[in-house]
Amino acid sequence: MSSVAQAKAPSRPPTAKRGSQKDVERRSAIWLIIPTIAILAVVIGYPIVTAVIESFQKDPGLDPTTGMFSQGGFAGFSNYTHFLAQQCGTVTCPPGTNGAAFWTSVGNTFLFTVCTVVLETVLGVWMAIIMNRSFRGRALVRASVLVPWAIPTAVTAKLMLFMFATYGIVNVVLQQQILWLSDPTAARIAIIVSDVWKTTPFMALLILAGLQIIPDEIYEAARVDGASTVQQFFRITIPLIKPALMVAVLFRTLDALRMYDLPAILTGGGPGISTTTLSMLVVSQIRQGFNAAAALSTLTFIIIFLVAFVFVRFLGANVVATQSGTKKGEA
Repeated sequence: MSSVAQAKAPSRPPTAKRGSQKDVERRSAIWLIIPTIAILAVVIGYPIVTAVIESFQKDPGLDPTTGMFSQGGFAGFSNYTHFLAQQCGTVTCPPGTNGAAFWTSVGNTFLFTVCTVVLETVLGVWMAIIMNRSFRGRALVRASVLVPWAIPTAVTAKLMLFMFATYGIVNVVLQQQILWLSDPTAARIAIIVSDVWKTTPFMALLILAGLQIIPDEIYEAARVDGASTVQQFFRITIPLIKPALMVAVLFRTLDALRMYDLPAILTGGGPGISTTTLSMLVVSQIRQGFNAAAALSTLTFIIIFLVAFVFVRFLGANVVATQSGTKKGEA
């Protein structure tokens, strides 16, 4: 018995070494992360905090009650109520002013986001499936598909401006005289079509990465079991590319919520404010009052942050549930 106890005794020191090694690795990781955190604090944290502070300050200008020039000062939440309540001082803003334009721009932003992301997801999955197949000239097809995404957005907007002109190629093909940039509904359709044409390759590229990790043996086994092409798509392809698909949708949604250059160049936010987005409204508000623009940019940041939080929370919950289910199954 004593020999057995002596043989088991030397097993404790390696545990202490492993613990000390983990402490060293933890300290090294902290020192490696600190520079990144400092850069993010300067590049991201400082502008956000500054914008929030300035959003509670009044813009210098004429006081509507006294008619005298005001130097500014603490404004409380008046800059926020200017947009949220669509108010200009004590009077409701007339149509076409920035106060009344806030909710219109919010609606435009979410309209463009929902329409473009849905269309780009459907077309992106279709294009990714085609690019994932083996055929002669596949490399050329992949390169050609990515061309619209490689073109700068300003160039795309100018190209679409010529295409959607009164005598542009779109009206020639349709044999119609549609005023694409003068009618509110037609202008929104033109922006959606332009954005879908440009950004669908980005979705297809991310979804293609998810398709390429699916083993061919899974499809072969499904065909042996008699599964049709539609059944393979909905029961094999979609579940297995869901992580890549959700990440692609997340990235594209956040990008669409910040849409600025395409509608700004294509329609200028018009006709009226029918195609004005939140980013465009922030830029136009800067020319009228910087502190009010800071409040508007803060509201825009909050909206985008909430959307991102919902997506990340949704993705995180699925990952945790899948991992826990796997562990329980393994146990």
